[in-house]
Amino acid sequence: MSTSNEKQKTYYESIIEKGYSRRDFIKFATYMTAFMGLESSMVGQVVKAMETKKRIPVIWEHFQECTGCTESFIRSDHPLVADLIFDTISLDYTDTLMAASGHNAEEAKQASMKENYGNYILVVEGAIPTKDGGVYCAIAGRTAIEVLKESAAGAAAILTFGSCSAWGGIQAAYPNPTGSVPVDEIIKDKPIIRVPGCPPIAEVMTGVVMYYATFGSLPELDSMGRPKQFYGKRVHDSCYRRPNFDAGLFAESFDSQEAKDGYCLYKLGCRGPVTYNACGTMGWNNGVSYPIKSGYPCIGCSENNFWDNSPFYERLQNIPGMGIEATADTVGKIAIGAAIGAAVVHSVATNFAKKKEIREAEVSGEKNEKNIKA
Repeated sequence: MSTSNEKQKTYYESIIEKGYSRRDFIKFATYMTAFMGLESSMVGQVVKAMETKKRIPVIWEHFQECTGCTESFIRSDHPLVADLIFDTISLDYTDTLMAASGHNAEEAKQASMKENYGNYILVVEGAIPTKDGGVYCAIAGRTAIEVLKESAAGAAAILTFGSCSAWGGIQAAYPNPTGSVPVDEIIKDKPIIRVPGCPPIAEVMTGVVMYYATFGSLPELDSMGRPKQFYGKRVHDSCYRRPNFDAGLFAESFDSQEAKDGYCLYKLGCRGPVTYNACGTMGWNNGVSYPIKSGYPCIGCSENNFWDNSPFYERLQNIPGMGIEATADTVGKIAIGAAIGAAVVHSVATNFAKKKEIREAEVSGEKNEKNIKA
């Protein structure tokens, strides 16, 4: 946890004090520019901002969740990003990562919120239960509702990490016995950025934090409050199996050769065509893979109510906004029809050519025969 003097340092000063060089800093700024979805021409502005801006305090609350979002966040593949997480952004309070506990931790949080009132970022991980007065999630004898309202009061902005705090999560699945709700059902007077996923990609979370910390403003959001640079395209649009979808080539079972050969997993329940996320472009585990690449269909974990959109192995019957690609059967029929049509055309053309060739040979033969007789 950071002291008052440490908080006065700029991002650049904090990074250099960790033993990194100016070159490392520039690389980091370039890396973060890409994370934030900005053009390479913006690197200079990011460098300047990080050289001059003071570190922004972060209060990170945990409610009804599995801690998967934190686990994802701390596994970013860039070493400087790891330092960013623990030091550069001034992470003043988090139930999971801080060394302090009990009264010491709570006192430090209260002191940070008071000192930085109106200027800190509040990160929320987990849904908030509301049934029976919210007794199904309590911290130090206080309900999650109470803790959230107190922590949100002095926040400049709220980042909801994961589908639990963004949408309500698994615990909000029917019949939602604890009355779990997302953050925006409780807090109505603060800017809220949704960063959904179960969990979100580490670099997506880091990029959102750094965007606000660097520019002091929210990134461009879509109609559902998600950063467009990470949630602007469907998983389907960047999927390497997409050409097979367009060609009507689908895996019929998980253990089939077609599945191993990269055929589309749509018939096995893939929600990629209706899911907005950066999985296909950024990947997981240092960018080497993501569920579809690992042979498992997307379950749409970054979309609202995905937990009730089951069974996950049952394919979607219609895909809105995809025109003639509305269903897998339609695509298959169109592709097969086109293939048959092409084969017929080729066959007819070949037959015509062959007949012409034969006729020319016959005519040539007749001429030669006449010449010989003559």
